[in-house]
Amino acid sequence: MGATVTHEHALLDGGPGPMGATYGKMMMWFFIVSDALTFSGFIAAYGFSRFKFIETWPIADEVFTHFPFLHGVTAPMYYVALMTFILIFSSVTMVLAVDAGHQMKKSKVAFYMFLTIIGGFIFLGSQAWEWKNFIKGEYGAVETRGGSILQFVDKEGKRVALADFAANLPEEREQLTRDKGFWFEKESSISEHSVAEVIAGFKANPNLLIRTEVINKETKHKTTLSREESLKKLEQDAVLVVEGANLKHNEYGHKLFADFFFFITGFHGFHVFSGVILNILIFFNVIIGTYEKRGSYEMVEKVGLYWHFVDLVWVFVFTFFYLV
Repeated sequence: MGATVTHEHALLDGGPGPMGATYGKMMMWFFIVSDALTFSGFIAAYGFSRFKFIETWPIADEVFTHFPFLHGVTAPMYYVALMTFILIFSSVTMVLAVDAGHQMKKSKVAFYMFLTIIGGFIFLGSQAWEWKNFIKGEYGAVETRGGSILQFVDKEGKRVALADFAANLPEEREQLTRDKGFWFEKESSISEHSVAEVIAGFKANPNLLIRTEVINKETKHKTTLSREESLKKLEQDAVLVVEGANLKHNEYGHKLFADFFFFITGFHGFHVFSGVILNILIFFNVIIGTYEKRGSYEMVEKVGLYWHFVDLVWVFVFTFFYLV
């Protein structure tokens, strides 16, 4: 009788395992599941924080209004939507690369992988541009003793930048360094305007009003104070001029908004960057014919699983952080 040969270590040897998946695919799926749980925790934490401070949370349409080469044009969420489209389109080109690999068409795999890499680079560049604008800010604001944000608007409700009305007083300001700061605190940079200059400029412009970070339940917009209330609030509570955003101060509103923005989009951006590096390595292996010699383009399929996961995560980030 002939002995029956059984493949006891199918996964380790690269053979078919559970549901026909090889060892490499199984490990990629394990990683995706664990990473998905991590992102789920981040998004859940964001959701809890947002709804806890729902009345003072910044409105995304008022924060992400920039578009490249359209300075001064308000385009709420347009560029973020374009970034999303580019990333989703790169997922389509990855699908075409995997399909070409199944057909053992080397030139098509290389072409679609190249398009996927370009899409990844465009997304990363767009995200860096968005970070730059978010950090730099456009209008500036004043922070109160309680840590809330006061923004400046005209009588029509349009935002007014500090540079447009702040007075120029003969003041000398010194940047706080660790050797002079309490508990070794330091300033990353000195604001272009001081609180005194903002107050003086506000008094000299009677058409200006203050908008708080509290959302009016009836109008669904930030609450605007009267001229008298604005002057009183500014003189009594203003302690710091805030321009842009960082992990401590945020001209757009609640500080946690900036913290989550940097953490969630930064963590996702790191995943996209890692995916681009992997795609480049796979692309060069395709060019030199590594997978054609092996008789399988499974590596393209495995890195494709990771890329699709990164795209899917961004869809959730875009939905819950930017849209909802």
